Amino acid sequence: MWTRIPSSSLRVTGADRVDFVQGQMTNDLRGAPTPGLVACAFLNVRGQIEQFARAYKRRDDIYLHLDAEQSGPLAARLRRYIIFDQVTVEDLGDTLRTIHLWSEDLPGWNPAGGAAQQFELAGSVVLAGRVNRTGAPGLDLHYLTAHEEAVLAALGSEEGEGPISTLDAARIRAGIPDVTRDGLTGTLPQEIGLDVGGPLPAISYRKGCYVGQEIMARLEARGNARYHLARLVGENLPAHAEVTRGGKVVGQSGLFAGGAGLARLRKEALPGETVEVGGQPATVEPLSAAEPPPSAGPSAHA
Repeated sequence: MWTRIPSSSLRVTGADRVDFVQGQMTNDLRGAPTPGLVACAFLNVRGQIEQFARAYKRRDDIYLHLDAEQSGPLAARLRRYIIFDQVTVEDLGDTLRTIHLWSEDLPGWNPAGGAAQQFELAGSVVLAGRVNRTGAPGLDLHYLTAHEEAVLAALGSEEGEGPISTLDAARIRAGIPDVTRDGLTGTLPQEIGLDVGGPLPAISYRKGCYVGQEIMARLEARGNARYHLARLVGENLPAHAEVTRGGKVVGQSGLFAGGAGLARLRKEALPGETVEVGGQPATVEPLSAAEPPPSAGPSAHA
């Protein structure tokens, strides 16, 4: 099964591309292999997330895959920091499309190979990355919009396309945030599962300076953020709403699918407690308490 991913993207070229992007992002691009893939965030000076991306390090460029409508703001930010750097930032706009395959079963992909691979599919050169969006590794497949019909025809999936709502339900069950779709920009990475050891690690504490790095270092030294990522379970809960406990705001909710959603929640709201999401009751559930996926159906590919 495969699912269309609402996307935007940037291509960064030039002799200084690796060092330039390395100095902006939270993860260690320089330490990645070529080709390679790392998740990362771009922060403001207060350490809050402005954009989340997956950075593909290739021989001749860096490809930054972002959620929909995120490439314009990130391109503007990167261009502000170009001074003497030999770097060009290109917004790919409608040039590329991305789908997520729920398994690594794809002609041309080597399951024993690296996390990022480029190969020919249906007469088109495609880029694929091993990405966990559902609780198990699958593939983000990036291809030219002009070649979409041929690429999709070559997938050979018996189940075909699955809606993004089904993918959202699987990732929520697995405790994997989607920073943009869950409305979690403006938060600290450690609060929403992007820290080392989290469900979506996107930080290196050893990579050197970048915008917001001082705040990250303080949080590492303190070793404790006031918020964390939790799951809320309930019926007909509103998305992107305040979460309250005893009349006090204790967090914010993301999307809800399959009777559950992820939330940035203060740690004082304990598992098993009842909170309110937009006035509706919900139960706090630790991420480790997710039910296993069913043995058949879409989530069997997660």
